Amino acid sequence: MLIRSQDKDLLPPAASEITPRAVWQQRRQLLQLAALAGGASLAPWASASQTGERPGKLAALPGARSTLPGASTLEALTPYADVTGYNNFYEFGTDKADPARQAHRLKTRPWTVQVEGLVGKPRSFAIEDLLKLAGMEERIYRLRCVEGWSMVIPWVGYPLAELLKQVQPLGSAKYVEFVSQADPSTMPELRSGVLDWPYTEGLRLDEAMHPLTLLAFGLYGEVLPNQNGAPLRLVVPWKYGFKSAKSLVKIRLVEQPPKTSWNLAAPREYGFYSNVNPEVAHPRWSQANERRLGEPGGLFAKRRPTLPFNGYAAQVAQLYTGMDLRRFY
Repeated sequence: MLIRSQDKDLLPPAASEITPRAVWQQRRQLLQLAALAGGASLAPWASASQTGERPGKLAALPGARSTLPGASTLEALTPYADVTGYNNFYEFGTDKADPARQAHRLKTRPWTVQVEGLVGKPRSFAIEDLLKLAGMEERIYRLRCVEGWSMVIPWVGYPLAELLKQVQPLGSAKYVEFVSQADPSTMPELRSGVLDWPYTEGLRLDEAMHPLTLLAFGLYGEVLPNQNGAPLRLVVPWKYGFKSAKSLVKIRLVEQPPKTSWNLAAPREYGFYSNVNPEVAHPRWSQANERRLGEPGGLFAKRRPTLPFNGYAAQVAQLYTGMDLRRFY
């Protein structure tokens, strides 16, 4: 797929994916009522949970509904149980259910994130400071994983750019490296050789600064569950899920593309860019369609076509103008 500046890669959703008019009208009425009543806690989650209620499992972390183009979708949300019970977090095991069983061991306080490298003001941020750095937003993003499954998740956070601006990137900085927690005392899989730990990912600086790139601290109006990457993680909605590194402890700005965990482990299967591209097949399966978790039918649910850039082409395709994304996969 050769990306040009005027690409229009968005595919129209199936009729079954479109929220009925009565539902979104009711949702809008709830928001209006909440605003009139001064109900700050209700307003964000009348839209996000589509019922006006958060799960009530963890501490609340509300965020105002984002008005950024592309930051919301009217597709049905993936149930909370699926979002928190079916995960890739190999530090806690390679089975999809392992993180939910094992991640209670993760200690998320105290927690600091070091931001360093080619910056004018390197700094160590306590998680408490990061939570106050910018206004929290609710963003409903699709998450597409390379194994062929997808979710729709209401994240809570703010643009990664808000953090990067604090450290003043230098002109020589071209890439951003993300390093996850690697604590053998709480992460049992670190004793295995499944990957070269700590888990490391990377973006170009312009990708990292894009307004859709989210530093997420919560989902469904609550703080992140451990298995979903507590206490903070990256969410890059137009890339495959493994690019969105979890439990971040270090962010480093560099001049050359950083070595990333999955690219080192299997370079033919996991390229540096990892944009969702249905035209580029994984060496062992097609990426042309996907299964949405939580839909009726389970493993036998009807699969849907995979959208270029996971449906965010209108917002991000210009980042790759002139690039052959079959080569830069």
